[in-house]
Amino acid sequence: MSPTANFGGLSEEYTSEASAKIVIVPVAYDVTSTWMKGADKGPVAIIEASANMELYDIETDSEVYRKGIYTDTAIEGKFSPEDMVEKVSKKVFDYLKKDKFTVILGGEHSVSIGSIKAHVKKNAGLTVLQLDAHSDLRDEYNGSKYNHACVMARVKEMYPIVQVGIRSMDSSEKELMNRANVFFAEDIYSKTDWIDKVVSKLTDKVYITIDLDVFDPSIMPSTGTPEPGGLLWYDVLKLLKAVSVKRDIVGFDVVELCPNEINKSPDFLAAKLIYKLLSYKYACGVQV
Repeated sequence: MSPTANFGGLSEEYTSEASAKIVIVPVAYDVTSTWMKGADKGPVAIIEASANMELYDIETDSEVYRKGIYTDTAIEGKFSPEDMVEKVSKKVFDYLKKDKFTVILGGEHSVSIGSIKAHVKKNAGLTVLQLDAHSDLRDEYNGSKYNHACVMARVKEMYPIVQVGIRSMDSSEKELMNRANVFFAEDIYSKTDWIDKVVSKLTDKVYITIDLDVFDPSIMPSTGTPEPGGLLWYDVLKLLKAVSVKRDIVGFDVVELCPNEINKSPDFLAAKLIYKLLSYKYACGVQV
């Protein structure tokens, strides 16, 4: 990743580490994924696409980039998932100590464990909101407890979780799942009342982990494990805005983009999603 690349293609005025309120941490890691590889190329693709966004957000009538967005150098390498989790956790916690709002760009979903682990030290009483096609509740997979299929098993050891968009899981995960906090894709399809129900399950402080395969493959084909029957753009935005308005979002990650050189639109969707959530956070979100 080029050290000069920055999210949004911003001018130097808005990319200073010292003054920026927002920090982007790319984690170019793809070791435990089990089907299509390439998630380690996701952060670069997202940052490249983000340079082509309009920086004025119509819906919120805001320009969140003016808060300052610093893009750190990438965490990258083929080290063990345990080492990766520690590297991410240390990096994120260093920024949390400086009161920076931190966004992780994956990379495979296991990178989220490190970011969420860092928030344990900073935020008591947190709930983790997972947007995902897969429940990711296996205790172990392919010999590792930090496989991307085990992410939420590790997270729920730290915080309560609420799961949205789930439509694929192993039978062994049923007994590990809190059904009261799961919103299966087939149950929320074509409905609107589910959003308020999701928000009601969340505590005052929320961390959001977004696996891009939560979206339907018709608009997000560039993931390592696509699943039919996913959510669409405005479904996800309505949920994220509702959470922003009613809860304090303390951090988030966007993971599992497996970029395709021929089709760049999923890269742009991921970049736009990040900017939209930042816009909600700072233009209409709870500030503490």
